[in-house]
Amino acid sequence: MTFERITVFGAGTMGAGITLVCAGAGAQVTLCDASPEAIKRAQKLLENELKDYSELRNLSREDSQAVKTRIQFQSGLFDCAESDLIVEAITEKLDVKQELFSRIDAQLPLASVIASATNTLSITTIAAKTRFPERVCGLHFFHPPTEVDLVEVIRGQRTAEDVVERCRSFIGELGKESVIVSDTPGFVVHRCTRPFFNEALRCLSEGLADAAAIDKILREGGGFKAGPFEQMDQIGLDVHSSITRALWEGYAHESRFRPHLIIRRMIEAGQLGRKTGRGFFEYRDVE
Repeated sequence: MTFERITVFGAGTMGAGITLVCAGAGAQVTLCDASPEAIKRAQKLLENELKDYSELRNLSREDSQAVKTRIQFQSGLFDCAESDLIVEAITEKLDVKQELFSRIDAQLPLASVIASATNTLSITTIAAKTRFPERVCGLHFFHPPTEVDLVEVIRGQRTAEDVVERCRSFIGELGKESVIVSDTPGFVVHRCTRPFFNEALRCLSEGLADAAAIDKILREGGGFKAGPFEQMDQIGLDVHSSITRALWEGYAHESRFRPHLIIRRMIEAGQLGRKTGRGFFEYRDVE
């Protein structure tokens, strides 16, 4: 593989999913987080995710166990000096990411690549705190990483072409499709989808149809795999809100990206989607 030893920082849903995808492709992966509690949650999550992943990929019991043995867990800042690739999937706060990148950069040999799985933040700005911004790029996986085959490879202002090509090859080895995009707010997918979500929210607020009906119309009439409200529930309304707000601010408050009041009210009520058992729809399978 292009990258055989990988460290993923951030044991949330996305970090765990990226870990599973990389281990499933044959890489040795260490999942790190500053919080021991987050590591425990990720271990439990990955136990369940591995079952679904194995069924999806038709893995034998032996192959499934082999994937599991390729995953290690570490709380605190792991010594990642021997890693070929670092994937950062921590909180979407620029200063926190920059601090982590600076610390990682000091450990790694020059040949190693540092990637951010950020949804919206500038790769160029994140890389500015490193000694070698040429080896920093973005790898924007989509939720859930085990099922969505597209990954945006983001080229920062100083990202070396060799790094972009290595990352593109790696994404292919994961069995996924890559698209190379420029370093702009929200990149391409989020820039296109936020107005789509906002228009669905406007239809709902104006009483044109309920959430289930709008989803059905767009699935069956528009050819979408999932409707906008299903997708927002799956992503998490808090995550959706932060992405939308980042684009709204990044594009000087253009009206097409303005956060909708419905989302704010639901977040205030603790209705974040599937992960809380209720969003636009109810989920009885959530503990």
